[in-house]
Amino acid sequence: MTTQQQQTRFSLTDAELELFHEQGYIGPFDLYDPDEMQADLQRLRPKLLDTRSAIYSGGKAVSGVTNLANYDRHLDVDFLAEHITRPEIVDRVSSILGPDTLCWRSEFFPKYPGDEGTDWHQADNFSNVAGSKHPQIVWPEDADFGGTITVWTAFTPATEDMGCLQFIPGSHKTMNYDESKTMTYDAGSVNQVEKDGVRRGFFGYDYRQLQKDPNWKPDESKAVSQVMRQGQFIVFWSTLMHASHPHAGLTDQMRLGFAGRYLPTSVRVYPYSDSLEEFGGGASLARFGNVLTSGTDTYQHNRFVDRTVNGFRFPTRDGQAQR
Repeated sequence: MTTQQQQTRFSLTDAELELFHEQGYIGPFDLYDPDEMQADLQRLRPKLLDTRSAIYSGGKAVSGVTNLANYDRHLDVDFLAEHITRPEIVDRVSSILGPDTLCWRSEFFPKYPGDEGTDWHQADNFSNVAGSKHPQIVWPEDADFGGTITVWTAFTPATEDMGCLQFIPGSHKTMNYDESKTMTYDAGSVNQVEKDGVRRGFFGYDYRQLQKDPNWKPDESKAVSQVMRQGQFIVFWSTLMHASHPHAGLTDQMRLGFAGRYLPTSVRVYPYSDSLEEFGGGASLARFGNVLTSGTDTYQHNRFVDRTVNGFRFPTRDGQAQR
């Protein structure tokens, strides 16, 4: 990270912050030049394939289409560790969440040629994917909202034909799903189910099973497609109605997104669990730790790590970037 990056502030403007609160997302923003991102990706791929140092490798980490070894790779891949702490990202997150923030989760979202789109969904406390049904994140009782801030970066181009994200602006203010309900896993449904003429699924599940009203449908006439060039990122609430297009297979290139998830330090992370259980997979949280991305932690109720398994120390912004 350059001295200029350390000194420059990337906080959202008042107008951007107002727009974010209105529509539930903001962006995209430039982070890497496409050529730079492509070169980084080429160097990154061998490290991603080698999961020996990943904190969730082994055991039940692989189940169906789930591989938990690909979660939280910012804890063992230094490029991703630097990525989730980039000032261009953290300052904008702090504009929304306040000066004291953490990154608790990162995930890769690959979409290969011919892959189905992702179901419309919202996530508040993430209990819907946990085998124990305990919430993975718990906001203070006096909080006005829940969910997490997701920063989704296009590591490859994300066009409509390649399966870019879709949002329904303003939908983050009402939860249409009950995360305490259960979804039924069906490996045979992957890439096989059409919903209103579009092949969609949710990693072997049908997210419609969580609807509060079984007869309700999202108003797709209001949906916007979030086309992004390689190296851009977008910021959105996990409670925003979001989905993705199928990969039409017009190119042999995969679409790869990388999502970091952020919270204020007041939120409890995995308060009821000593293991990560998602979509049939499971792994111990013994090596897990949150990353302090800005400010300080005055609550002392979450576990933190200050460096990767390789010894790379996570940079922390000073917390002055909030508005």
